[in-house]
Amino acid sequence: MDYAHFVRQLRFVVPGGLATYWIGTTEKIAEVWEHESGLARPLFLTSAGAGILTVTLFLYVLLFPVIKGVPPNYRSWRKSGELSSVIPILTASIIIGWTFLAYTLGRYTTLGYVKGTMGSLGLYALAFGIMGLLPAPRIRRP
Repeated sequence: MDYAHFVRQLRFVVPGGLATYWIGTTEKIAEVWEHESGLARPLFLTSAGAGILTVTLFLYVLLFPVIKGVPPNYRSWRKSGELSSVIPILTASIIIGWTFLAYTLGRYTTLGYVKGTMGSLGLYALAFGIMGLLPAPRIRRP
């Protein structure tokens, strides 16, 4: 296990977890789902769908070397047939998911927009920190 990598990921996990806990992001999300109507649910569902897509695409990019059996060149992702289409979709799903979650928390809960944005940032930092802890498979170059 690479302890240096583990410690670097804690930069995201610890603040993200603390912000999520302190603000009560998960409780507020449950509140929106249970008690709100109108646009609140569709906005949250869009945010959740984008979040699921983000996690799925992130895992795909992480497992890309195992699936293809070829080490990808992440630095030149624009030249890769698959990565050149996956990376922009991944980026868009992050932006859409985070923005819709921040707006939903700000508009439809008692948090307001500042704490709603902080709650959304905390949850995303926590999720990315945890996903970053997954070990990346190594494929030897032929």
